[in-house]
Amino acid sequence: MLAKRIDKLSESITMAITALAQELKADGKDILSFSAGEPDFDTPKVIKNAAINAINSGYTKYTAVDGIPALKEAIAAKFKRDNELTYELDQIIVSNGAKHSLFNLFSATIEKGDEVIVPAPYWVTYPELVKYLDGTVVEIPTNDKTEFKITPEQLQNALTPKTKMLILTTPSNPTGAVYSKEELTALAEVLKGTDVLVASDEMYEKLIYDGKFTSAAAVSDDMFKRTITINGLSKSVAMTGWRFGYMAAHHTKIIKAAKKLQSQSTSNINTMTQYTAITGLDGSADKDIEMMRKEFIKRRDEAVKLFNDIDGLSVLKPDGAFYLFVNIQQISNDSMAFAKELLASKGVAVVPGVGFGSEGYFRFSFATGITTIRKGIKRIDEFVQEFKLK
Repeated sequence: MLAKRIDKLSESITMAITALAQELKADGKDILSFSAGEPDFDTPKVIKNAAINAINSGYTKYTAVDGIPALKEAIAAKFKRDNELTYELDQIIVSNGAKHSLFNLFSATIEKGDEVIVPAPYWVTYPELVKYLDGTVVEIPTNDKTEFKITPEQLQNALTPKTKMLILTTPSNPTGAVYSKEELTALAEVLKGTDVLVASDEMYEKLIYDGKFTSAAAVSDDMFKRTITINGLSKSVAMTGWRFGYMAAHHTKIIKAAKKLQSQSTSNINTMTQYTAITGLDGSADKDIEMMRKEFIKRRDEAVKLFNDIDGLSVLKPDGAFYLFVNIQQISNDSMAFAKELLASKGVAVVPGVGFGSEGYFRFSFATGITTIRKGIKRIDEFVQEFKLK
């Protein structure tokens, strides 16, 4: 009955853990969930008002598949202002979230036998989409000793004549690692003279706590031409449910191909979100973004200290995003079993590292209130001490 290709996909482990936690909570269990990649802040009022104005203004009809011109102009202006990148409107497409952008990009470029380099730990969707499209995933392992970043030597060793694409995520989900301009430049040097594309997922760009953000496409002209930048407003402006993402590429044929696919699948993203997203991009919500960023810093700093005070656990302080990737290797090398038992015995939901391609860790989202974070880490501490006695 079903097509064989669907068997290549695995269910998102983050969604599965989050759903299980919600079910247990609905059953009356005392559950603290740190699994979802979603800010706990409400969408800023200025953005909600923009949506109301769009509806009241009658902006409820179909639009161009790739987005209204005013929105694409706002995206181009954002790239120029924030990233020193210049894109024309025909080099930009708007999609239903960054995940949709990635699906369009991979569908338009990856064929059977193509190799896609995916640094691990990785966001769970990357390898799944590559496999679904008959591509071959080439993982480059990293760990806390390397600050969860690949080296130029690792990249050089992973390249083959079949390499089609490198996926970069900065800041990273699940580790919060951020590549510096110098590190990106070193990776770019390795790619010179090749036809390798770079998919740069920069969804957490506004959530930088230490250092400065550099867009991968901005480090050199060669890198600009080979890089496809994916971004959105889900994390920075708490617009997860609005489903807004965008993609920009020097090669207009990539954007045209994505537009052709989108025209036969979803068509345009919902019109009200398009008009609303302009407000999220033009600086109107900057005060709200900064408020969230500062609060995330407080949560990050306290959570890192609390985890590192637990005998048997350790965690690096992330430079961006809102996750901690906690090392449990002194306790267990079965992160799935660890996470399941933690949820069952202490009512704490975290995402096992194996789902991100790195065993011996779990992902802990600090996109929730500080009181909940303290309570959750205390339960994890109790669980670890009990676990060690077994």
